Amino acid sequence: MYSGKVRDLFVPAGASGLADTDSVLVVASDRVSAFDHVLEPGIPGKGELLTTLSLWWFDRLDDVPNHLIPDHALVGDRVVERIPEEVSGRSMLVKPLDMFPIECVVRGYLTGSGWAEYRESQSVCGIPLPSGLRNGDRLPEPIYTPAWKAPLGRHDENISFERTIELVGPDVAEELRRLSLHVYRRGASIAEARGVIIADTKFEFGADRVTGEITLADEVLTSDSSRYWDAAAYAAGETPEERMASFDKQIVRDWLAANWDRAGTPPELPADIVARTAARYRELLERLTGE
Repeated sequence: MYSGKVRDLFVPAGASGLADTDSVLVVASDRVSAFDHVLEPGIPGKGELLTTLSLWWFDRLDDVPNHLIPDHALVGDRVVERIPEEVSGRSMLVKPLDMFPIECVVRGYLTGSGWAEYRESQSVCGIPLPSGLRNGDRLPEPIYTPAWKAPLGRHDENISFERTIELVGPDVAEELRRLSLHVYRRGASIAEARGVIIADTKFEFGADRVTGEITLADEVLTSDSSRYWDAAAYAAGETPEERMASFDKQIVRDWLAANWDRAGTPPELPADIVARTAARYRELLERLTGE
């Protein structure tokens, strides 16, 4: 029914669309995107790695409602898998939600576009910050910097909290901020105990179509939606980017930024960039889960 930059959505045979089903199959591909473009080639095994990590995090964020539903059913005395074998391992079965058009970004450290903005205005997305911060510094408190989720093919746009109120109403806007900060803090604490820093991340939420309950959706705290750093390299005093100690697609972003002017079609990723990115994704999964 829908193909995004990384994931594809399917509904059961007989359903006419996402509005006419109680279950959706979310299949994570090996595609990789950066700067709002899907790149070639993909990262081998990436879909399975992202799905495994999302499911691991959903298990640990059990105080926050999420969109997962059972991926098996009891038929007579047999357990029947509901996920097709050909996409097993890289798929989640979820309930459809009425999604909010907000990308819920939380930043715990000053880096990336936030660092660039801070150097100009001593603020990030309009939120004033203390003077004297350096690239990679931990913020006094995590900050919530939402973005408007643009339709496919357009750029997401950073927006103020006041703008989110206009889009979804004051109660929903406040709950999105509260939940986002809560999930980030809990995830960051779990990751730090395993020697990994979550510098920033983004979440998506939707409303349960029956109860209206605000529900965590899509992926959560994966290498695609979060900026992960090695805590030991960070403690050494250099920014993680300088030491190439990130566990996400920063390797891809850095190579693309150095080899493409963002005009026209992006160049093909070299084999060593693909291999290094896949290795970092696998290492993060092993670090967090111990498997």
